[in-house]
Amino acid sequence: MNHISVILGQLSDSFLINMKLFGVTLLFSLPLGLLISFGSMSRFLPLRWLVRTFVWMIRGTPLMLQLIIIFYGPGLLELAFGWPSGDSGRFVAAAVAFVINYACYFSEIFRGGIQSLPKGQYEAGQVLGMTKSQIFFKVTLLQLVKRIMPPVGNEVITLVKDTSLARIISVQEILMLANQYTTSGLIWPLFSIGIYFLVFVGVLTLFFGWVEQKMSYFKA
Repeated sequence: MNHISVILGQLSDSFLINMKLFGVTLLFSLPLGLLISFGSMSRFLPLRWLVRTFVWMIRGTPLMLQLIIIFYGPGLLELAFGWPSGDSGRFVAAAVAFVINYACYFSEIFRGGIQSLPKGQYEAGQVLGMTKSQIFFKVTLLQLVKRIMPPVGNEVITLVKDTSLARIISVQEILMLANQYTTSGLIWPLFSIGIYFLVFVGVLTLFFGWVEQKMSYFKA
Protein backbone atom coordinates (compact mmCIF):
# COMPACT_ATOMS: atom_id res chain seq x y z
CA MET A 1 0.00 0.00 0.00
CA ASN A 2 2.88 2.32 0.84
CA HIS A 3 4.45 1.51 -2.52
CA ILE A 4 1.23 2.41 -4.35
CA SER A 5 0.91 5.74 -2.56
CA VAL A 6 4.50 6.61 -3.47
CA ILE A 7 3.87 5.86 -7.15
CA LEU A 8 0.63 7.85 -7.15
CA GLY A 9 2.46 10.77 -5.57
CA GLN A 10 5.11 10.66 -8.31
CA LEU A 11 2.42 10.43 -11.00
CA SER A 12 0.65 13.45 -9.51
CA ASP A 13 3.89 15.43 -9.52
CA SER A 14 4.49 14.52 -13.17
CA PHE A 15 0.93 15.45 -14.10
CA LEU A 16 1.62 18.93 -12.74
CA ILE A 17 4.23 19.25 -15.51
CA ASN A 18 1.53 18.40 -18.06
CA MET A 19 -0.72 21.03 -16.50
CA LYS A 20 2.08 23.60 -16.46
CA LEU A 21 2.72 22.99 -20.16
CA PHE A 22 -1.02 23.21 -20.79
CA GLY A 23 -1.31 26.54 -18.96
CA VAL A 24 1.73 28.14 -20.59
CA THR A 25 0.54 27.04 -24.04
CA LEU A 26 -2.91 28.55 -23.56
CA LEU A 27 -1.54 31.75 -22.05
CA PHE A 28 0.61 32.54 -25.08
CA SER A 29 -1.04 30.71 -28.00
CA LEU A 30 -4.45 32.40 -27.73
CA PRO A 31 -3.22 36.01 -28.13
CA LEU A 32 -0.56 34.91 -30.63
CA GLY A 33 -3.22 33.08 -32.61
CA LEU A 34 -5.31 36.26 -32.76
CA LEU A 35 -2.31 38.20 -34.11
CA ILE A 36 -1.62 35.49 -36.69
CA SER A 37 -5.26 35.58 -37.79
CA PHE A 38 -4.98 39.31 -38.40
CA GLY A 39 -1.88 38.67 -40.50
CA SER A 40 -3.66 35.97 -42.52
CA MET A 41 -6.44 38.48 -43.30
CA SER A 42 -4.11 41.40 -44.05
CA ARG A 43 -4.72 43.44 -47.16
CA PHE A 44 -0.95 43.48 -47.70
CA LEU A 45 -0.67 40.47 -50.02
CA PRO A 46 2.96 39.40 -49.27
CA LEU A 47 2.26 39.40 -45.51
CA ARG A 48 -1.00 37.49 -45.96
CA TRP A 49 0.61 34.76 -48.07
CA LEU A 50 3.66 34.55 -45.81
CA VAL A 51 1.47 34.04 -42.73
CA ARG A 52 -0.85 31.59 -44.46
CA THR A 53 2.11 29.56 -45.76
CA PHE A 54 3.57 29.38 -42.25
CA VAL A 55 0.22 28.29 -40.80
CA TRP A 56 -0.12 25.67 -43.55
CA MET A 57 3.34 24.26 -42.75
CA ILE A 58 2.68 24.06 -39.02
CA ARG A 59 -0.78 22.53 -39.39
CA GLY A 60 0.46 20.12 -42.06
CA THR A 61 3.29 18.55 -40.04
CA PRO A 62 3.13 16.48 -36.83
CA LEU A 63 3.58 18.24 -33.52
CA MET A 64 6.04 15.53 -32.52
CA LEU A 65 8.26 16.43 -35.49
CA GLN A 66 8.09 20.10 -34.55
CA LEU A 67 9.14 19.27 -30.98
CA ILE A 68 12.18 17.37 -32.23
CA ILE A 69 13.22 20.10 -34.69
CA ILE A 70 12.76 22.94 -32.21
CA PHE A 71 14.67 21.16 -29.43
CA TYR A 72 17.51 19.57 -31.40
CA GLY A 73 17.64 22.02 -34.33
CA PRO A 74 19.80 24.77 -32.75
CA GLY A 75 22.47 22.27 -31.74
CA LEU A 76 22.47 20.29 -34.99
CA LEU A 77 22.62 23.49 -37.05
CA GLU A 78 25.37 24.84 -34.79
CA LEU A 79 23.46 28.03 -34.09
CA ALA A 80 24.68 30.54 -31.51
CA PHE A 81 21.30 30.19 -29.82
CA GLY A 82 20.65 27.20 -27.58
CA TRP A 83 18.15 26.01 -25.01
CA PRO A 84 19.01 26.08 -21.30
CA SER A 85 20.51 22.85 -20.00
CA GLY A 86 18.59 20.26 -18.04
CA ASP A 87 14.87 19.82 -17.50
CA SER A 88 14.18 23.56 -17.69
CA GLY A 89 15.58 23.75 -21.22
CA ARG A 90 13.52 20.77 -22.34
CA PHE A 91 10.38 22.29 -20.89
CA VAL A 92 11.01 25.70 -22.51
CA ALA A 93 11.61 24.05 -25.90
CA ALA A 94 8.41 22.02 -25.53
CA ALA A 95 6.45 25.12 -24.55
CA VAL A 96 7.73 27.04 -27.59
CA ALA A 97 6.76 24.19 -29.91
CA PHE A 98 3.30 23.87 -28.36
CA VAL A 99 2.65 27.63 -28.44
CA ILE A 100 3.58 27.92 -32.12
CA ASN A 101 1.56 24.85 -33.07
CA TYR A 102 -1.60 25.78 -31.20
CA ALA A 103 -1.38 29.46 -32.12
CA CYS A 104 -1.64 28.43 -35.78
CA TYR A 105 -4.68 26.25 -35.10
CA PHE A 106 -6.34 28.95 -33.02
CA SER A 107 -5.60 31.53 -35.74
CA GLU A 108 -7.69 29.59 -38.24
CA ILE A 109 -10.55 29.37 -35.75
CA PHE A 110 -10.32 33.12 -35.11
CA ARG A 111 -10.12 33.90 -38.82
CA GLY A 112 -13.17 31.78 -39.59
CA GLY A 113 -15.11 33.38 -36.73
CA ILE A 114 -14.24 36.94 -37.75
CA GLN A 115 -15.04 36.38 -41.40
CA SER A 116 -18.38 34.78 -40.52
CA LEU A 117 -19.65 37.92 -38.78
CA PRO A 118 -22.04 40.06 -40.87
CA LYS A 119 -20.16 42.87 -42.62
CA GLY A 120 -23.16 45.13 -42.09
CA GLN A 121 -22.24 45.47 -38.42
CA TYR A 122 -18.79 46.75 -39.31
CA GLU A 123 -20.22 49.18 -41.85
CA ALA A 124 -22.80 50.42 -39.33
CA GLY A 125 -20.03 51.08 -36.84
CA GLN A 126 -18.13 53.11 -39.42
CA VAL A 127 -21.25 55.17 -40.14
CA LEU A 128 -21.50 55.92 -36.41
CA GLY A 129 -17.93 57.19 -36.45
CA MET A 130 -16.38 54.29 -34.53
CA THR A 131 -12.76 53.33 -35.10
CA LYS A 132 -11.75 49.83 -36.20
CA SER A 133 -10.63 48.93 -32.68
CA GLN A 134 -13.88 50.23 -31.16
CA ILE A 135 -15.93 48.21 -33.63
CA PHE A 136 -13.91 45.08 -32.86
CA PHE A 137 -13.96 45.31 -29.06
CA LYS A 138 -17.45 46.80 -28.58
CA VAL A 139 -19.43 45.22 -31.41
CA THR A 140 -17.88 42.04 -32.78
CA LEU A 141 -15.71 40.58 -30.01
CA LEU A 142 -18.44 39.03 -27.82
CA GLN A 143 -20.24 37.65 -30.86
CA LEU A 144 -16.93 36.24 -32.05
CA VAL A 145 -16.27 34.55 -28.71
CA LYS A 146 -19.69 32.85 -28.85
CA ARG A 147 -19.10 31.56 -32.38
CA ILE A 148 -15.61 30.20 -31.76
CA MET A 149 -16.21 28.74 -28.30
CA PRO A 150 -17.07 25.16 -29.47
CA PRO A 151 -14.01 24.73 -31.75
CA VAL A 152 -11.73 26.46 -29.23
CA GLY A 153 -13.04 24.11 -26.55
CA ASN A 154 -12.23 21.11 -28.74
CA GLU A 155 -8.67 22.38 -29.31
CA VAL A 156 -8.17 23.01 -25.60
CA ILE A 157 -9.27 19.46 -24.76
CA THR A 158 -6.93 18.13 -27.46
CA LEU A 159 -4.12 20.18 -25.93
CA VAL A 160 -4.59 18.42 -22.58
CA LYS A 161 -3.90 15.07 -24.22
CA ASP A 162 -1.16 16.37 -26.52
CA THR A 163 0.96 17.45 -23.56
CA SER A 164 2.00 13.79 -23.30
CA LEU A 165 3.91 14.23 -26.59
CA ALA A 166 6.52 16.25 -24.70
CA ARG A 167 8.04 12.92 -23.63
CA ILE A 168 9.66 12.72 -27.09
CA ILE A 169 12.28 15.23 -25.89
CA SER A 170 12.44 13.63 -22.42
CA VAL A 171 10.20 16.06 -20.56
CA GLN A 172 9.29 14.14 -17.39
CA GLU A 173 5.52 14.26 -17.86
CA ILE A 174 3.10 11.67 -16.53
CA LEU A 175 3.02 9.23 -19.46
CA MET A 176 6.80 9.04 -19.62
CA LEU A 177 6.92 8.19 -15.92
CA ALA A 178 4.17 5.57 -16.25
CA ASN A 179 6.04 3.95 -19.15
CA GLN A 180 9.09 3.63 -16.96
CA TYR A 181 7.09 1.59 -14.46
CA THR A 182 6.06 -0.89 -17.16
CA THR A 183 9.70 -1.98 -17.45
CA SER A 184 9.46 -3.23 -13.88
CA GLY A 185 6.28 -5.17 -14.61
CA LEU A 186 3.69 -2.65 -13.37
CA ILE A 187 0.84 -1.90 -15.76
CA TRP A 188 -1.67 -0.24 -13.42
CA PRO A 189 0.10 3.18 -13.57
CA LEU A 190 -0.74 3.30 -17.28
CA PHE A 191 -4.44 2.88 -16.48
CA SER A 192 -4.32 5.31 -13.58
CA ILE A 193 -3.05 8.17 -15.75
CA GLY A 194 -6.18 7.75 -17.83
CA ILE A 195 -8.13 8.81 -14.75
CA TYR A 196 -6.01 11.96 -14.41
CA PHE A 197 -6.75 12.97 -17.99
CA LEU A 198 -10.42 11.97 -17.84
CA VAL A 199 -11.04 14.03 -14.71
CA PHE A 200 -9.30 17.11 -16.07
CA VAL A 201 -11.01 16.86 -19.46
CA GLY A 202 -14.34 16.38 -17.67
CA VAL A 203 -13.81 19.61 -15.72
CA LEU A 204 -12.94 21.47 -18.92
CA THR A 205 -16.00 20.05 -20.70
CA LEU A 206 -18.27 21.28 -17.91
CA PHE A 207 -16.54 24.68 -17.94
CA PHE A 208 -16.96 25.23 -21.69
CA GLY A 209 -20.56 24.06 -21.49
CA TRP A 210 -21.18 26.64 -18.76
CA VAL A 211 -19.52 29.40 -20.82
CA GLU A 212 -21.57 28.54 -23.90
CA GLN A 213 -24.75 28.61 -21.83
CA LYS A 214 -23.82 32.00 -20.35
CA MET A 215 -23.23 33.42 -23.82
CA SER A 216 -26.41 31.99 -25.33
CA TYR A 217 -28.12 35.40 -25.23
CA PHE A 218 -25.91 36.60 -28.09
CA LYS A 219 -27.63 35.99 -31.38
CA ALA A 220 -25.63 34.00 -33.89
